[in-house]
Amino acid sequence: MRFRLARTEEYPAGLNLPWTAPLEQWPEERCTDVERGLHRNPVRFVTHEGSIYAIKELLEHVAVREYTMLRSLEELRLPVVEPVGLVTERPPHADGERRGLVVTRFLQHSMPFRHVISRGVTVQQAHQLLDALAELLVNLHLAGFFWGDCSLSNALFRLDAGRYSAYLVDAETGEMHVSLSDGQRRHDLTIAEENVTGEFMDIQAGFGLPEGLDPIDLGAGLTSRYEQLWAELTREEVFAAQEQFRVDSRIKRLNELGFDVEELDIQTIEGGHKIRLRVQVVEPGHHRRRLEALTGLDVQENQARRLLNDLDHFRAWQGGLEGRVIPEREAAKRWLEEVYRPTLAAIPPEQAVKLDPAEIFHQLLEHRWYTSERSGRDLPLAEVVPSYVQEVLEGLPRPEVRA
Repeated sequence: MRFRLARTEEYPAGLNLPWTAPLEQWPEERCTDVERGLHRNPVRFVTHEGSIYAIKELLEHVAVREYTMLRSLEELRLPVVEPVGLVTERPPHADGERRGLVVTRFLQHSMPFRHVISRGVTVQQAHQLLDALAELLVNLHLAGFFWGDCSLSNALFRLDAGRYSAYLVDAETGEMHVSLSDGQRRHDLTIAEENVTGEFMDIQAGFGLPEGLDPIDLGAGLTSRYEQLWAELTREEVFAAQEQFRVDSRIKRLNELGFDVEELDIQTIEGGHKIRLRVQVVEPGHHRRRLEALTGLDVQENQARRLLNDLDHFRAWQGGLEGRVIPEREAAKRWLEEVYRPTLAAIPPEQAVKLDPAEIFHQLLEHRWYTSERSGRDLPLAEVVPSYVQEVLEGLPRPEVRA
């Protein structure tokens, strides 16, 4: 038997698990229950030293392929589950085939599609899921990754400042290229549209869909969302030479979408009377990178945008009180020490485990806004923590993880 490890500090043999046995024969007492989606292949979850790991069994060559794909995507800092290890050269199964095990770290506070809609899908929720999946597919295509089986069921979803962010889970059909042709992108998008349409047809047959939601329209909606975002990120612009301010405007729009610009290609045409602009974006995470550089916090993109807004407001407010412009790094340090950390520390531990810290902070900001509206005055964040815990957190379920 052979282990390949992405990180030496997570040597999986330390789990003392029956690695040579078929995954479906592992004893239940060694495994953990978590919210899980549909799987074509056997998947088990285990805990070790406070972490949860997902272990998937595949034909050995497919397991090697998936592990390699996940490693490549993680190195590009794309939203995928974190690969931990690969187990190969196990004894053959009864059918004579060798199967490998792909070990990934369980994505905390994530939900499979079926869990997200387990209490009935809403119109808003359906559109948010499509937004998240379209954004994930665009990001993968920009990196040259052909998914081959994009679907809601092959992704995990996490709350991200009131919206959803999608993470790739299943990469066994994926292919990595330097870049994708338009034909490859269209083929992958067609597969995604067909899969999403089929998934919503299943939901419609099993649970029903709200009025105004049609599976075919929802599948087509994924395509239109993808095409709009792809066009915004890659389109060529032509404008008059005196309108060079549009270069800055384009960069700002891309930053607002969460992308940094890696390269600008500016060309004068028509005798210098017009300018042609092409941009090349880097991987998503503009706001994440800025927040991490300032505070060390590693959060999701929409959460980072929201936290940065609060940090900027804090900086402006304190600067007004002190009669000076506070340097950005000084403001970030003070915001962490005076606002972010004390606020989260005030949440009871048994309630804090229900969401990740950045999502709790985002929800607190939302709750303060609504509470201030009701009271007719601006309320300090610390003052609304008790009502937020009582009115919001206490109504949320605890994470369902049992050793």
